[in-house]
Amino acid sequence: MDLNATPSANRTHIAFFGVRNAGKSSVMNAVTGQNIAIVSDIKGTTTDPVYKAMELLPLGPVTIIDTPGIDDEGTLGQLRIEKTKQVLRKTDIAVLVVDAAKNMTSADHDMLKLFKEQKIPYVVAYNKIDKGTVPPVNTDNEHIVFISAKENKGIFELKERLAHLVKNEDEKTLLKDIVSSDDTVILVIPIDKAAPKGRLILPQQQTIREILDVGATAVITQDDKLAKTISELNVKPKLVITDSQAFENVNKQTPKDILLTSFSILFSRYKGNLLSQMKAVKTFDFLKDGDEVLVAEGCTHHRQCDDIGTVKLPRWIKDYTKTEPKFVFSSGTQFPDNLEKYKLIIHCGGCMLNEKEMQYRLACAKKQKVPMTNYGTAIAYMNGILKRSVQVFADIDEHYTDF
Repeated sequence: MDLNATPSANRTHIAFFGVRNAGKSSVMNAVTGQNIAIVSDIKGTTTDPVYKAMELLPLGPVTIIDTPGIDDEGTLGQLRIEKTKQVLRKTDIAVLVVDAAKNMTSADHDMLKLFKEQKIPYVVAYNKIDKGTVPPVNTDNEHIVFISAKENKGIFELKERLAHLVKNEDEKTLLKDIVSSDDTVILVIPIDKAAPKGRLILPQQQTIREILDVGATAVITQDDKLAKTISELNVKPKLVITDSQAFENVNKQTPKDILLTSFSILFSRYKGNLLSQMKAVKTFDFLKDGDEVLVAEGCTHHRQCDDIGTVKLPRWIKDYTKTEPKFVFSSGTQFPDNLEKYKLIIHCGGCMLNEKEMQYRLACAKKQKVPMTNYGTAIAYMNGILKRSVQVFADIDEHYTDF
């Protein structure tokens, strides 16, 4: 990842939907001022969702998504439609592009219904008004705008509508509310076979940047040197943040009067999931032989011989529960629709997923009554330090006695 770029998970995801030949790709190109998508009169030119991260005035950092037609045909067409619907899981703002000469089709109405059901802010863009036909719709409707991608008419108005729908994320923070400019924070970053050579992973980068934004001091060390690092500092650090898989070792080296948490727990709180994921860890105490446990990751990566998700976590869970659960693994966009067979879901910190996608996954688990926790909370609980790992968050720590 470019260190100067806004992470994809922190960008507003704007997706363009519509039937084939409504002009989705043309509208997207007009909005962005770039030829991001191929434009053709042939139906079905866009066969897979196309993602483009960019800075777009007046919206700021966004990810633009072009999608296949929602009226595609045949077996392959149905697969494309399903992929399009999957995009909704991560869509912050939806643009429904309608051919003004043909008005809304049944497929458009179905998509609009999905926007409303999933509470996705949306704009309906009636395209091709250059052809002289405008459907009889309420022009005062705040969701409607008339445009011509071909003649660049109404594109400015469309962008202004989108800008009004962008959430103000100023209040969202990893740790600005718990760290001040006078504080020193130690980051424990193990360098093992799984650590990418020559770079830091995204959670580490974002955490360091927030510490710098606050004006606090960041001290970086490895887990086998933490005690030495603490003893050599002239000031007592307020907080130690560790990679979750080093929790046990780091906990032993961190004095009790110094707060302790993990990157994974920080990201769980950042995306609004921490309290429910803390409650889910009690499921470990009721696991039985043969219970299916889903271990889910939001990204795809080259798995090492001692991978945390597929190797370490299953080993720790077996040691803690004294049982032999059946582990199932998913990664990237491959999050199962049917979760009912699982006794428990353990998810990664979700640094590569935007909040909308993480909330969708959590909602799916809740709807199907399957408890869902994450790596950090699970590892802290199994090490008997979950309460300690959330004491830094006043809004979370007060709930700990509830379970």
